Amino acid sequence: MKNYTITVNGNVYDVTVEEAGAGSAPAKSAAAPVARPAAAPAKPAAKPAASGAGSIEVKAGAAGKVFKIEANVGQSVKKGDAVVIIEAMKMEIPVVAPEDGTVASIDVAVGDAIESGAVLATLS
Repeated sequence: MKNYTITVNGNVYDVTVEEAGAGSAPAKSAAAPVARPAAAPAKPAAKPAASGAGSIEVKAGAAGKVFKIEANVGQSVKKGDAVVIIEAMKMEIPVVAPEDGTVASIDVAVGDAIESGAVLATLS
């Protein structure tokens, strides 16, 4: 048996793997990994404030990492304009404004790990 610690989407799991010897049948039991809290990743000291948060949310369509922030707070955007670029599976995916508006807040920083559906910015 070998013990491993793996991290999946920021969640840390302790996993025990049984090695099949020569001529032995593979194990048929499947144990669920035991989750333990992961240490909080370090965040940049200067994170944009969400004090002027708008009512229109710009949400991530996929889990990944924030690669680039295309818009600034106060900037006018049209429906379909890129607000944030995320990196997922070695691809750069633009997250676009769902409608015309003004960027009220940017709620992430470059390098942040994000989940699918996370609010990245708001528009007003």
